This record gives sequence, C-alpha cells and structure tokens, in this order.
Amino acid sequence: MGKEVLRYTQNRELSWLRFNQRVLEEAQDESVPLLERMKFVSIFTSNLEEFFMIRVGSLCDMAEMDNKKADSKSGMTPREQLEAIYAAVAPLYKERDKTYSDIKKQLTAYGICGLNIKELESPEKKYIKKYFKEQILPILSPQIVDANHPFPHLLNNQIYVVANLKQPGSGSTMIGIVPVPEFISGIVVLPGHDMRYVRMEKVIMEYLELVFEQYQVSDKNYIRVTRNADISPDDEAFADNDDFRYIMKKTLHKRRRMGVVRLEVASPLEKEMERYLCEKFKITQNCIFRTKMPMKLDFIFSIIDKVPMSMKRSLTDETFSPQPSSSLAEGSVMAQVKKHDVLLSYPYESMDPFLQMIREASTDPDVMTIKITIYRLAKKSRLVEYLCAAAENGKEVTALIELRARFDEQNNIDWSERMEEAGCRVIYGFEGYKVHSKICLITYRSRNEIRYITQIGTGNYNEKTAKMYTDYSLITANQSIGEDASVFFKNMAIGNLSGVYKHLIVSPTSLKQKVLLLMDEEMKKGTGGRIVMKMNSVTDVDFIRKVAEASKAGVKVDLIVRGICCILPGIPGETENLSVTSIVGRYLEHPRVFVFGRGEDQKVYIGSADMMTRNTEKRVEVACPIYDAQIKKRLVRCLNIMLSDNVKARKMLSDGTYCKKKGGDKRICAQEYFMKEALNAKRPVKAEEKKGVFVRVKGFFKK
Repeated sequence: MGKEVLRYTQNRELSWLRFNQRVLEEAQDESVPLLERMKFVSIFTSNLEEFFMIRVGSLCDMAEMDNKKADSKSGMTPREQLEAIYAAVAPLYKERDKTYSDIKKQLTAYGICGLNIKELESPEKKYIKKYFKEQILPILSPQIVDANHPFPHLLNNQIYVVANLKQPGSGSTMIGIVPVPEFISGIVVLPGHDMRYVRMEKVIMEYLELVFEQYQVSDKNYIRVTRNADISPDDEAFADNDDFRYIMKKTLHKRRRMGVVRLEVASPLEKEMERYLCEKFKITQNCIFRTKMPMKLDFIFSIIDKVPMSMKRSLTDETFSPQPSSSLAEGSVMAQVKKHDVLLSYPYESMDPFLQMIREASTDPDVMTIKITIYRLAKKSRLVEYLCAAAENGKEVTALIELRARFDEQNNIDWSERMEEAGCRVIYGFEGYKVHSKICLITYRSRNEIRYITQIGTGNYNEKTAKMYTDYSLITANQSIGEDASVFFKNMAIGNLSGVYKHLIVSPTSLKQKVLLLMDEEMKKGTGGRIVMKMNSVTDVDFIRKVAEASKAGVKVDLIVRGICCILPGIPGETENLSVTSIVGRYLEHPRVFVFGRGEDQKVYIGSADMMTRNTEKRVEVACPIYDAQIKKRLVRCLNIMLSDNVKARKMLSDGTYCKKKGGDKRICAQEYFMKEALNAKRPVKAEEKKGVFVRVKGFFKK
C-alpha cells in the first residue's frame, strides 16, 4: 500500500522544470542586455542537460528496478514521472528555440551573426572550404557502420555529424558518423571587423562529401546523446578498498558509458535512421528532441570576450566587482574578528577577507591548527595554496574533502593529492553520507588558553563562484561556537555522525529536528508566530508537513526558494498562510537562512542545508546561530528586501506555476539594491588599538 499523497504537494521533477522555465524567462526579458539574455539561454540549456543526466537518469534506473514505487509528493510511478517529464520538456524546447532565434536576430544589428553556409558571400564560402580542408579535415575521425564496422560508442554530450552513405554500383547502404572534435573551437570566425561566424558542426556537415569521398551522401544531420550520469559509488566497495580516490576514478570512467536518456537532433531523422538509433540506444521516440538552435552554447562566452568594449557596454551587464567588507577596516582580519563577528555577503562583498585570514593564520606563530571541509573548489585556488603554505610552515592542517561532489570529482581528487604532498592531513567523508558542510576552524593559543576563530558559510570555498553566487559567510571568535566546531572536526575524524553540539545544528542527527522544534515554538504563538526561510530547494516531507501545520496554526510563513519547491501555497485549509517566492536574476541565489520569531526573541541561523531529504538525512550539514545583534538585523533586513522584490521575484500560485510578484509603486530589485549598497558602503577607518581595546562607534571602528 502506497503512502498518502498530500493535497498540498507537487512532483519535484516538474517543479524543477518550472524553475528552469524561470531561467528562460530571464532570456526573454527585454530589459536584460542581449548577450546576458543569450547567457541565460546557455544556462537553461546546461541546466536541462544536467537534469537529464541526473534526475531522468535516476528515474530510468528506478523504472527498470521497480515500476510500482510511487513518488510521495505526486503518487506517480517512475515510468509515469518520465512520461510527464518528456511531455513537459517538448514545449520548453520550442520556447527556447524561439527565444534564441529572437536574440540572435537582434544581435545582427551589432554585427554578431551566426550564419549558415548558404548565407555566405562567395569569397567567404571559399575561405570556409579552404579552412575546412587545411585545418579540420586532417583531424577528423570518421567511421562507417556496416557488417565489419560496429556502431561506435557515442560520448555523452558530444556532437556527431551523421548521414546515410551509399556505395555507387553496389547499392549497399550504411551510416557514416563523424565526431565534432571537442579540442578545437566550436565556431569558425570569418575575416572582417564584424563577429560573423559559422558553427563547426555546420561546416563539417556542409563538406561531408569530402570526408566520405567514395560514397553518395544523403540525409545529413547532427545529433547528440545525453547519458545517465547518476552514479552512486557502491558502498561495499569502500569497505574493501583503502584508496577512495581510486574508486572515484573508476566511477568517473563508468559514467562515460551509461545508458542514453535523451537524443537531440538538428533535423527530423529519416524514418529508418530513427528506428535504427532508437534500437541502438534502447530509447523510445519521446526521448528524441529536435533543436533548431545550437546543441552547445559554450562559444557564446568566447564571443563575449571578443566583442569590442564600446559595444560590450550595450550588450552586457554593467561591470560589478565584489566590494571590500563594510565591517572590516584595513589591517589584520584575525585581529578584528577577535573583537567582533563579521558577515561577508557574496558577491556584493569580496571573499578576500576570508582568504586573507587563512593567509595570516598560515604564518601566525600563535596558530596551531587549521581545519576545513571542502566540497567544491575553483580550478585555481588561492585557498589551497594558503593551506599548503600553512602545512609547510608547521601548522597542523586538516582538510575533509568530499570526493563525491558531482561533476567536481576529478578536480577534488587533484586538489587532495596536491594538499597531501604539501603535508596537509586529508580525510574523506562517510559511506552513504556526503559531507556538504562549509566550516573552517582556526585554533590558536592566547595567554596559555586555547582560542578559536570559526567560519561557517552557506556556499563553497570557490573563489570563482563567489563572484557569481549569492552567499553568506560568518566569521566569529565566539568561544562556544568554536568549541562546537572543534568537537565537530573531532567527530568527522573518528567517523562519528552522532555528535552532540550545544550551538551548531548538524545533520543527519540534529539539524532537521532543531528546525522542526523551532517551528513548533512559533506554532505555540498562533498568529503571533513568524517563520522566514531562504533555501535552494524544498522536498523534505517532514518539513513540508510542519509548514502546513504552522500555516493552519495561523503562523505567517514565507519561503524564499530558488528552485524545486514541493509544497504548494494557498491550498484552502492547509497552506493559506504560506507564500513561496523565487528570485532568478543576474546572480545565482544560494544562501540558506532560517528565521524564527519577531523582535528581540528572533532566532536566526545560516548554514549549508536545504530542506531536502538528502540534506537532512543523507549529508553532513552545519547551520550556525547568529548571536551578533547587528548581523541578525542585517540578515532579516536582507530577507525583507528580497520579499519586497517586484522585478526579479516570482510568486508561486496554488497550482505550482509562477507569476511576477507585484506590490508597491517603487521598483525594487533585490540584487541591484545590494550591489548599490555595497558600492556606497563606507568602510571603517583603519583600525587602531588603544590600550589593547578597539573603540567602536555604531558598529565601526574609530581611531
């Protein structure tokens, strides 16, 4: 007997597709500069690609194993979910193609023109043909498929030019396949001042007769397969193998050969070819999607780089650089953090103060240990260099690296090896539990006492994404929080997931329980209760039930959820006091902030966890209470500004769809507001010590 399906829940996959549709809406927004709109088309496309690799891939596996297992939010079986997904994606393809076409047409006025061969002038055609013969043809790896040449393995998300080949005289037919090389540019730029280009797959397809010279070529097309990439390393293998890195390398190799979950085609396939490919890939016709726009849009970013600065001002967002923290003066970050808590707000404020603090700690004679959890890092990471320097300077450096950060596995393997070489102690996570927390602990000696500086964030220690994702990073010298952090790292080192903490709330043991308890406290206040929570996704059924209970108790609940949200607001008798807001804008909204209550009794937490079952039950996550009154007010104020956004915010309706949020005569765009605020903020005067004590005025330092 299946679980009861709640009246106020919706399927997570269909909810995610609605989120991605909001990304596409940004590409359709005429107030957004054209090349930024094209970026949103690219983001929509890469989002969908990952969705098919992970979520659709997972459902395909489930459908093969147990077709009767129903989704707890919608009651649909895996097979029914797949059918609903394929049906929902088809119109999104058409909407995306039209959006791309509209933007592409408008870009021609600026001399940015993506062209077909037939649109070229005669000299340009000669240039392209010569370029193909000299630069492309020698590096191609064509293949025929017949009795002596088996159908090749098509790599995940690589473009292939295909055609039917006929041998003159014999009448025998076969298929020709040419991979579009991934190690060369995706476009051929034509000579001249304008940015006129032809995509590489179109060039290869145009001159396919030169590749298969002895054949008659027909039904030319180009295709791309998306493969299931939802690999969970076998837990039993961990127990029998000490080299976790080796297992992950094997896992990455396996991912390349998984089953096909989507086939994209540039033109409708000839019937016999369609039947053949469906048979080879073990897919049905509804898994085939025709795309009139490029299958890959990576080249857009190279075009943006080549556009002259004078033109770029009209076509891209105004440049914004993360600003210095408004709560830190010049000078030692560690010295200032010892006096007052600091909250960094990315990307409005720079990540540099945190990096500077690690650099200071690496040479500070009083610092004994630095401990950190690492989930995702940039390809070039100053953080790792500073941690390695600390180890080389005799500090004990411990890095808990999660090698199963999806699609960042190889990067994390590389960094773990680099850190071990430098003398860092590198440990890995747990069987069945990803370590997703963002916590760093510096232990130092002060007058024969052990003291701590703790950093807890909502996002990764990735210097690149810190300029593109919104996140919060708390740095505090609060001794009680430091003691909890010390216990946390000890528990991680000895494999204890059941640690007890006085201040931090940690999954999988205490985070969800504490959140539900705090919600219960608000429910006791009835209409006087208040809950505001900002997250990326909401799927946890226990949390969803509690939200509905709170709403029925009269508590006003505001959820700010960027992506998946499986609870529906405005359901009579269930969620009438719930509102759900989503903001999709220039930056990816990423913080997790939980606020309970009003006024002086308000409790505020930031952390790494969404209210998803995987986060609350299958991951190690850390959330931290905010004790500094000014920081608490700042966070609550930021949430209120987001709730007032009437430009980029969308309001979820009771059927799970979204509409633009309205309200007030004043135009409020939260991300623009925070950028302007960061630009206009005054930094405190350079901090000086007066008789060993920092003098503060209104939260700032004064000489």
